Amino acid sequence: MDTALIHRPLMCVSLPTNFCKDYKKVLLNCNFFSNAAASSFRCRCIKNENSSESQEGFSVLRRDIHGDIGSVWSSMGFYMFSIHIPLSYGGLSVAAKILHQPVLNPQMEAFLILGIQTLELGIVLLLLQYPGKPQYDLQDFFCPDESPKQRSWLLASVLGFGFLLSLVFITSDIADRLMGPKDVNNPFLKEILSSGSSSVTACILVYCIITPLLEEVVYRGFLLTSLASKMKWQQAVTFSSIVFSAAHFSGENFLQLLIVGFVLGCSYCWTGNLRSSVAIHSLYNALVLFFTFIS
Repeated sequence: MDTALIHRPLMCVSLPTNFCKDYKKVLLNCNFFSNAAASSFRCRCIKNENSSESQEGFSVLRRDIHGDIGSVWSSMGFYMFSIHIPLSYGGLSVAAKILHQPVLNPQMEAFLILGIQTLELGIVLLLLQYPGKPQYDLQDFFCPDESPKQRSWLLASVLGFGFLLSLVFITSDIADRLMGPKDVNNPFLKEILSSGSSSVTACILVYCIITPLLEEVVYRGFLLTSLASKMKWQQAVTFSSIVFSAAHFSGENFLQLLIVGFVLGCSYCWTGNLRSSVAIHSLYNALVLFFTFIS
């Protein structure tokens, strides 16, 4: 059996460190902070008529989540060691053993990753509906009753994505200068994308739909919401971003993933709507796939 399969993460996606050098013109020609574009977005989420429209401060996340901080970390520990790590880091090797194939071809890997990520998402959604945790209603993540109408999740998505690209641009430039550029940051993903159109389709479904939804529900919907009810929102965003980055088990991409998590967390805090962070996450992963494919 190919032992390398055991250590391949399924969700670790980050931009190549030569992003700044190769695609500087693309970013500089894009105006993500256009006032005209920003003013055209309006929130489409239906609000409860009895909800409060005036919110003080930056974060509008709920602060009435019951339970102590220990239960939050124990729940995350259960998810990480019982669900995420076994599926994401051992799923391919188990599948290879079941299929009696020492080495999986890239197309097979692509569809197995799609199935594994879909399974993990399904398990997470079922756990959130567990009767013992009624305060975590999936519908509230995407259509909160107490989010101010003027805080459009579409506007937050556009501004957040532009701000994220700016930060990635700066950090990539610094990384290029200090460590030198690398041609491909994720050769495993590059191999899959180069194996055919069906693999590309599977990767788009995984990295632009399934994974953003899964990770935003876990790290922002559950973890950040829970932490924000126990501490200041800035601390909650910081801790949830660290966990998000560490969960990818990628030392060389830790800082970049930390920045991604911080932007996603701030977007969710400001809108109270998980649609904004899912949209930013999906756009970012789509950009990563595009640059990996053409590199």
